[in-house]
Amino acid sequence: MNDNTINPSSESTPQNFINEIIDEHLRTNKYEGRVNTRFPPEPNGYLHIGHAKSICLNFGLAKQYNGTCNLRFDDTNPTKEEVEYVDSIKEDINWLGFNWGKTEYYASDYFAQLYDWAEQLILAGKAYVCELNAEQIRAYRGTLTEPGKESPYRNRSVEENLDLFRRMKAGEFTDGSKTLRAKIDMASPNVNMRDPVMYRILHQEHHRTGATWNIYPMYDWAHGQSDSIEKITHSICTLEFENHRPLYDWFVEQLGIHHPLQIEFARLNLSYTVMSKRKLLQLVEDGFVKSWDDPRMPTISGLRRRGYTPESIRAFTDKIGVARRDNVIDVALLENCIREDLNKKALRRMAVLNPVRVIIDNYTEGLIEELDAVNNPEDTNAGSRKIEFSRELFIEHDDFMENPVSQFHRLSPGKEVRLRYAYIIKCNSIEKDADGNITAIHCEFDPETKSGTGTSKKKVKGTIHWVSAHNAVSVEVNLYDRLFSVEDPQGDKVIDWKEFINKESLITLPACKVEPALKDAAAGDKFQFERLGYFCVDKDSKPGSPVFNRTVTLRDSWAKIEKKNG
Repeated sequence: MNDNTINPSSESTPQNFINEIIDEHLRTNKYEGRVNTRFPPEPNGYLHIGHAKSICLNFGLAKQYNGTCNLRFDDTNPTKEEVEYVDSIKEDINWLGFNWGKTEYYASDYFAQLYDWAEQLILAGKAYVCELNAEQIRAYRGTLTEPGKESPYRNRSVEENLDLFRRMKAGEFTDGSKTLRAKIDMASPNVNMRDPVMYRILHQEHHRTGATWNIYPMYDWAHGQSDSIEKITHSICTLEFENHRPLYDWFVEQLGIHHPLQIEFARLNLSYTVMSKRKLLQLVEDGFVKSWDDPRMPTISGLRRRGYTPESIRAFTDKIGVARRDNVIDVALLENCIREDLNKKALRRMAVLNPVRVIIDNYTEGLIEELDAVNNPEDTNAGSRKIEFSRELFIEHDDFMENPVSQFHRLSPGKEVRLRYAYIIKCNSIEKDADGNITAIHCEFDPETKSGTGTSKKKVKGTIHWVSAHNAVSVEVNLYDRLFSVEDPQGDKVIDWKEFINKESLITLPACKVEPALKDAAAGDKFQFERLGYFCVDKDSKPGSPVFNRTVTLRDSWAKIEKKNG
């Protein structure tokens, strides 16, 4: 296996239509038996879950065929690109479990070669300098049903075009005043072939090349030629580039250089979110979220901060597969993948998010009892832990109801419930403040019902979690939920997608009560809070004062909401 691809786990890469194409190429020795893919992000934002699909596909195919996957930054637009984005992209790919080794490239590495090839097309009469502005170029381009109109500058001589292009490079002209366009066919049914722009004038410093260049290549010009320079065999793109493939092919054929095969697959569209970098940037800049790595964002860094694991994201991309047609994947599938992964890994702990005090009147005051609690029933090697039981406890407000409704099997006046790992208790009375809020619940316990060792055969329908008031630790918990309240926030009939931002996508609880062992939890540590869901320690937590982010609930609560409202 090539040393720049790794096997992140024992997971196997599922077969798909791209495998069939590669298998045929290997059979016919089309690329001398090589498989060289690439992941080519533009460093103008943070990667999101859709990019994760492409990363897993490209690196996965390289691994599967003992090939190579290049990491190439298509850094052709210095007005939107930043080193911060480059660094975040590399961090995300590594975190997902992939390593590009020595094959880290940049389109800016090839600016000189791209320029020389542009001159080659000018000399061949297949490119010209145009002085139409952007609006005029769009107007001349025509429509899907009407052909375009030729630029009045289309038939300049080779000598004039070469002179103007060199002066563009030298910085003689203002931004937007001239472009270099390919001379193809203004009547082509494919509008991408109607004399596309290859270069624009842009007096802007580049994060890698500085002020060296006054002209910058367009994506369609740089992309295919960069693939060719790197001897890519299979250039795997999403479906929006399908209509660009004839242009991709035209450029490499006119230049007579190595010709990779562009293959398109369906991009990942996820329900209850937006996947456009432009819209994600707007969410950040307009303050709807706190940052690119806000745990509500579909960015890889946001999912990581929320508590998702690389294994769960790779499992998700395997399950959705690789399709030829666009569709929308239910975000519930992604949520289920992290549940399945953390169910096997996460240590169980008890936490009370909305605490109310319970006083066990017949339990000896000052007595502290140690009880055994399982760390993870799915992991036989996880062992158990000791938890303290005392006369005063905290339980969830929602686990008590003064006037219980039908089928309420938790604590209520005169009713019994089991405390997880402990005893059965019965509510005898309650205390309220002047506003009628419950401040304490008085109970009695049955000493014969100790979990695991009790002699009583008494059974109750409900079991609730708790934390001893004797040593409970107060922590802050962020309850993150889906960022949008509707399944398709950018549908055809949507006027303003921002109207559907879920106002309860973040609820912060400042004084939750948790087991004392959680006080020393480190950033990134993951737990299952029993009966509540999976939680992760936020990356900005301070030592001894963890802040917990809810990763996902134990079950798909949204499915219940939709069923109820449906």
